[in-house]
Amino acid sequence: MKILASDYDGTLSFGGFDADKREAIARWRAAGNLFGLVSGRSADGLWDLAARDGFDFDYMIGNNGAVVLDRQKRILFDARCDGRLALPLVRALFEWDCPIAVLHNQNTFTLRPTEEACGESELTIDRLPPVPWFYQITTFLSSEREAQEIASRIRGRFGSRLNPLPNGTCVDCVGAGVNKAQGIYRLIEALGADEKDVITVGDQMNDADMISAFRSYAMANGAEAIRNMADAVTPGVPELIRRELK
Repeated sequence: MKILASDYDGTLSFGGFDADKREAIARWRAAGNLFGLVSGRSADGLWDLAARDGFDFDYMIGNNGAVVLDRQKRILFDARCDGRLALPLVRALFEWDCPIAVLHNQNTFTLRPTEEACGESELTIDRLPPVPWFYQITTFLSSEREAQEIASRIRGRFGSRLNPLPNGTCVDCVGAGVNKAQGIYRLIEALGADEKDVITVGDQMNDADMISAFRSYAMANGAEAIRNMADAVTPGVPELIRRELK
């Protein structure tokens, strides 16, 4: 049995979703292997994407490893960040002119720096309900360079308490020690599997931990550093599956 752990944005989603991808995933699972997504998106959001795109799966790992779900949507593991860090982090993001912050716990809250900037269902900090814990806080920038700069500022201000993960033009901020590799380790522990059974595929720097920890593929369209780090490069998930099933 092999366990394929795929990023979604820029990886499984690259080029759109079509019958070739659905059929490849179905063949992979029919051969007795497991398939799931490991993403910066929330686990619930990944569940909805699978329903929309029409593919089956065996697990979901959301918020960069903070939440691991089985196919029955049961939580196998979650890593909750101290809620006392939420408001200082969001205030710092707005201080640094970040236009938005999205907080994930059991709910999702979209925050803006001012009432004038708020759209429907968006909040300012003073209207945010109490936050005893959170999985992830994400901000969106206009360039990858800005995302790298904001991640560096978060490390400088919050030290070892938070782990800011640049992800293209956004930054996903999770608790210390949380990353995609750790989420996969929690999955294989729950399954009683072996890390040598895992194959990962991704495209951006928030994939770096899982790309370096397990046998791995980088997307040909991905960041150069990820391509250099991976064991092999692939143009897409269907091609990877065909190669692994030979």
